[in-house]
Amino acid sequence: MDVPKRKSVKTRRAAPRPEQNGTRRLRSFSSASSRARGVDLGFARQVIASEARAVAALKRCVNADFRKAAEWILKQGGPNGGRVVATGMGKAGIVAQKVCATLASTGTPALFMHPAEAMHGDLGMVTGKDVLLAFSNSGDSEEVVRLLPTVKKMRAKVVAITGNRNSPLARTADVVLDLGKIVEPCPLRLAPSASTTAMLALGDALALCVLKARGFTANDFAQLHPGGALGRKLLRAADLMRRGPRLPLARPADSVRSAIAKMTKARGGAVVIVDGKKRLLGILTDGDFRRTVMDNKGAVDEPVAKHMTSPCTAIRDDTLVAEAQEIVAERRINALPVVNRKRVVVGLLDIQDLVAWPVL
Repeated sequence: MDVPKRKSVKTRRAAPRPEQNGTRRLRSFSSASSRARGVDLGFARQVIASEARAVAALKRCVNADFRKAAEWILKQGGPNGGRVVATGMGKAGIVAQKVCATLASTGTPALFMHPAEAMHGDLGMVTGKDVLLAFSNSGDSEEVVRLLPTVKKMRAKVVAITGNRNSPLARTADVVLDLGKIVEPCPLRLAPSASTTAMLALGDALALCVLKARGFTANDFAQLHPGGALGRKLLRAADLMRRGPRLPLARPADSVRSAIAKMTKARGGAVVIVDGKKRLLGILTDGDFRRTVMDNKGAVDEPVAKHMTSPCTAIRDDTLVAEAQEIVAERRINALPVVNRKRVVVGLLDIQDLVAWPVL
């Protein structure tokens, strides 16, 4: 008996689930992104206003505790040899680094210690003479709180900058600078913004209050910023001028030959002519010498007073380098004698010294 053949049935393959299909998953994400709203400028203004309110509310922090913290920090860098050690985790740690940098650049020895690394040996940075400046809005950052027992055993003072006076950090600290409750303007109420702005403002208030109390001057600032634009603006002629073996001096009766020999030995382009008390009389540059010899070869044995430029342009030792650059450029000269208040020559600024610095 013949068995009838079964008809073949074509089965349709089930469609893959979205989670099994990378392409579909990407499309789904793209469609969600396409539904995002445009940039809300009104919300941006709200963020700025929120942070401004957080900073304005900090006036309540300027109290007896603030004074005590500032006085402790003021002592750092003094005879006791202590420092400020700033610490914080995450965004608060970044604020701590900035405040630490401000303190160091304004005369207070300071360093940043990462709280996680501290638990693996960096606690050796801290001594009993130091002040620990701890930043944490919640006051219960695990990495920061874990440091406190060891720091207290070292007898270092702890200043907490936090928004929670009842937190573990605040309860352990010697002084608490309470930011108060700050509502973040982030739509999720999660991203630190107003709180970190407030921390930074309070840290700056501490650092600048200490700067003022320390009597920190513009010259002090320049010494700590010799390579930056701010430091260059405050640099004085006395900081760059040639002195000692690099300052060639000649007396009026010295021969031109002798004066040029001194100029050559000092590896400069000019020799300064002075009297017996080293008061400025004039200057002889290598350009003056070449012009003199071209007109009269025998001039090399004549007194230098006969061929020097007198009177000549000079500057005081407290003149800003920026001003010296302007004088050289305007008068087209290559050397500037530097004198003190009594007109005594104390140095020489050569154009080679000035071109090494950007025009200010």
